[in-house]
Amino acid sequence: MTDLPKKKRTFEEYLELDRNSEERCEYFDGEVFAADSGNPDHARISGNIYSALQERLRRGRCEAFNSQMRVKVPAAAYFYPDASAVCGDPVFEEIDGRQALVNPILIVEVLSPSTAAYDLGEKFTAYQSIATFQEYILISQKRPHIIQYIKQAERRWLRIEIEGMKNTVTLETVRVTLTMNELYERVDFQITA
Repeated sequence: MTDLPKKKRTFEEYLELDRNSEERCEYFDGEVFAADSGNPDHARISGNIYSALQERLRRGRCEAFNSQMRVKVPAAAYFYPDASAVCGDPVFEEIDGRQALVNPILIVEVLSPSTAAYDLGEKFTAYQSIATFQEYILISQKRPHIIQYIKQAERRWLRIEIEGMKNTVTLETVRVTLTMNELYERVDFQITA
């Protein structure tokens, strides 16, 4: 994730930057970050999960969104996750003529070398301020590896790690099982022993 020059910005300044920037900008506690534009594998993985979710959720009560959907986080943030889903009616907040999803149940981030620590740390903590948020999926670009967090009782999160191309991941909140092969379609790992 590329940091814009370090200085606290007002929400209005963030909106102006996001509207006029060629990159999507995220806002967290007065700081503005350029959303990682990714690379071909990042784009493939985020496209693969969005396509799989969209196909499987098409006729049900849940709906998937891609990385163009901004998510409002009550902890003073606006992020563009790689994919998200809502069950029931989506709730949007209109901001600067654009909409932000308020009630995601599932959020997916594809980990980049520059964003992995942030996505696992501060960003995950911020997402937890969303009342409806129940499941967080972090997908590695470097190897077939997924970290899945599922919300439990009393603000506890169950962490599950899935490794290897022969495995599957079941997204509990939307009741969808995905193979690692479909998530990593066209991704060429340079795996070393």
